[in-house]
Amino acid sequence: MRLVHLDLKGAAPRVSYLEQVFPFLSQLGANGILIEYEDMFPFKGELEILRSPYAYSEEDIEQIQQLAQQHKLEVVPLVQTFGHVEFILKHEKYQHLREVERFPNSFNPHAPSTLALLKSILAQVMEKHRRSTWIHIGADEVFHLGEGMDSKSWMSRNKGDVGTMYLKHIKEVLGFLTAQYWGLRVLMWDDMLRKISVGALRAGCLSSAHSRGRPGTWHAWCWQEPMPRPVGMRAGEPQGSSCCWHQCQCPCPALPADSGIAKHVSPMVWFYAPDFEAEHIAAPEAMVWLSPSCRYDHYSVLCELLPVSIPSLAICLQTLVNGGFTEEAKRKVLDVLGLESVQLEQSTCEGRGAFPGVEIYHMVEQVNGHLKESILKALEEESAIKGWFSPYHRKRQFGNPRNMESFGSKVLKLHEDWESFVRDLRAQLERVYFPDTVEEWLEEYINPYLDQLRALVRDYR
Repeated sequence: MRLVHLDLKGAAPRVSYLEQVFPFLSQLGANGILIEYEDMFPFKGELEILRSPYAYSEEDIEQIQQLAQQHKLEVVPLVQTFGHVEFILKHEKYQHLREVERFPNSFNPHAPSTLALLKSILAQVMEKHRRSTWIHIGADEVFHLGEGMDSKSWMSRNKGDVGTMYLKHIKEVLGFLTAQYWGLRVLMWDDMLRKISVGALRAGCLSSAHSRGRPGTWHAWCWQEPMPRPVGMRAGEPQGSSCCWHQCQCPCPALPADSGIAKHVSPMVWFYAPDFEAEHIAAPEAMVWLSPSCRYDHYSVLCELLPVSIPSLAICLQTLVNGGFTEEAKRKVLDVLGLESVQLEQSTCEGRGAFPGVEIYHMVEQVNGHLKESILKALEEESAIKGWFSPYHRKRQFGNPRNMESFGSKVLKLHEDWESFVRDLRAQLERVYFPDTVEEWLEEYINPYLDQLRALVRDYR
């Protein structure tokens, strides 16, 4: 299965945009959508506090699934159940469930209310995904596990370690899901499992008939590098994944991505479902997922906009379909996206394009290529500004109009052009995103530079 991971913890698109995107994903070779809702899910009752002000409605969730079904895309909901739960533990109501009191990253697996809360969250999500035959429980990057007082006491009493404690919690989550939802298959990330010995994994029996857990390998920073083996696995012994394969280089997920075709889709990762009970660890099923990362975690800045990642996503999908970025794959990408050419080495594509959000793609190119450069050039290289309109002059409103007129018209024109551009960009963003995303993106990537020009123009006038 070729899954596209929609990570909605940042820049969640409107359903009307997904309606445009799903047909393109299907044409390009995707056959599944991994949806990490986080606070965009319409939680209700005791869980309503978890909802974003712009969360999807129940009708939206149903429409997303209908659209996916229409375009032969299987929907796999992703619910984080151990780490990456900042959207839950940031609330005072749930602070007592933190592994470490001052950090909202991870659950305390020993608090009685932790599992009860997770059951409620999973039940609400599954209630709205009755068509789904898979669920993903996350369980990656459980930072600070073992550092809480309850965990230290548990390890001391049970002569256990962080690995056995992790497996105990995962088995409880899997036990609930498989008891409540017959036939449901469960996926999880495997990074925490890689730190655990093969013997402990076999003893944990994550893929037994009882728990049916399917660890999915991922490695966000590799570039055709071997996947680290679980502790104690011998070289040459079959393992969950022999390597991670990338077509597109990953940007640093905590920073904004530049506009370009080879910088936007985080890892293309082979997924395997190892059978930890077998004599050898086998890989009976395979999946691949592509993740245009919008935000590294709940507290980080936005690092991606989905429209900007579409050319790269298209290249990755067609590379998977064809076993490489062949001429056939290239022709398909150009045809579907309405482009004239793509150059992987230069990370560029030519042509106006005809894919959803193409206007945003080109406008982000403008921002990335010209906004900062043009404003800093005006502020720092214009000799008349440096000599007769310095911060000292502006603070004291002290200047000679004769000298100021030598740069005034140029600065005013630059300001007018960029303000007009930003109005158009805002309008395009508002068609795809909710107001919070629009404001955050403009504040992070436009205002730091444009505000300098705005202040100069204000003082000049």
